[in-house]
Amino acid sequence: MDRNVERDFQLSPIVQESVIHNTRTLNNLQSLTSSLFGVAAGILGLESYSGFLFYLVCSILTTVLFYVVRIAPTGIPAAAAAAAASSQKSAAGGVGASGAFDTSRYYRSPYEFWTGGLLNGLAGFILTWTLFFGLVRA
Repeated sequence: MDRNVERDFQLSPIVQESVIHNTRTLNNLQSLTSSLFGVAAGILGLESYSGFLFYLVCSILTTVLFYVVRIAPTGIPAAAAAAAASSQKSAAGGVGASGAFDTSRYYRSPYEFWTGGLLNGLAGFILTWTLFFGLVRA
């Protein structure tokens, strides 16, 4: 069984420096876009829950677009290969692995990828939201 694990790591190695770089890149993108969403919410004059809902929807949309553009083109063929390997392992009595939304090749966990930027960019969103709301409404 150790040979199978060793062979899997040889076929698709995961380099921790690359995972850290990917996480940093996604955090930078989410911080920048959250500030831009704050500018948009302030100019639109959104208040209270509608502003936070705007931030939530736009942040999720940004993460989905990032997934579609950067991860899905390389992840879907890998998921198909993993599904084929999984069906072979299941037939042999092993447990299968990943689905189409698997981000473990590029990020530490799916939670970190899908929801990690929501809290990281919130302060920048609120700052630019209140700034531009005050500038437009003053």
